[in-house]
Amino acid sequence: MQNATDISLVAQVAVSGNKKAFDELVRRYQSPVRRFFLNQTLGDSQLSDDLAQDTFIKAYTNIGSFRGLASFQTWLMRIAYNVFYDYTRKRQLAVSDWELAESQQPTANSQQPISMDIYSALALLKPDERTCITLQLIDGYDIAKIAEITQMKEGTVKSHLSRGKEKMANYLKKNGYDRR
Repeated sequence: MQNATDISLVAQVAVSGNKKAFDELVRRYQSPVRRFFLNQTLGDSQLSDDLAQDTFIKAYTNIGSFRGLASFQTWLMRIAYNVFYDYTRKRQLAVSDWELAESQQPTANSQQPISMDIYSALALLKPDERTCITLQLIDGYDIAKIAEITQMKEGTVKSHLSRGKEKMANYLKKNGYDRR
């Protein structure tokens, strides 16, 4: 029962500042947090590592506010979502995600690995669509958990998923990934 041990580790950190207990929480959840950021940043591993580090710093400094109403993983992913939201809100790029995706589209003669095509397809999505798509299809969260992490209504999550899947499918079909 992972949740019970998570709560025990959280209590050790919150009550006595046990750094080894927090190290164990980091070890358990660094891969899902980093994967979340890797998908949100379209494969930028350095930025993903920086955002993951910020997430764990915020989790450590705010661990006393964890109430156990959701699992520790859901609470942590909510922090990750907020870290990414803050990052995207602060950055001011001259190039929109749409223009970035257009510039990354493969030429007719290029052979890019599927992961690059997936990142290009993800780049076409609005940030909320990308978040919902990656949380469901890559991280395996159900709609209720995605709603809890993002604090969106379940209907909104479903809408983002539907639109995002349609956009990705159209992009991938245009680039030779037709189901035949």
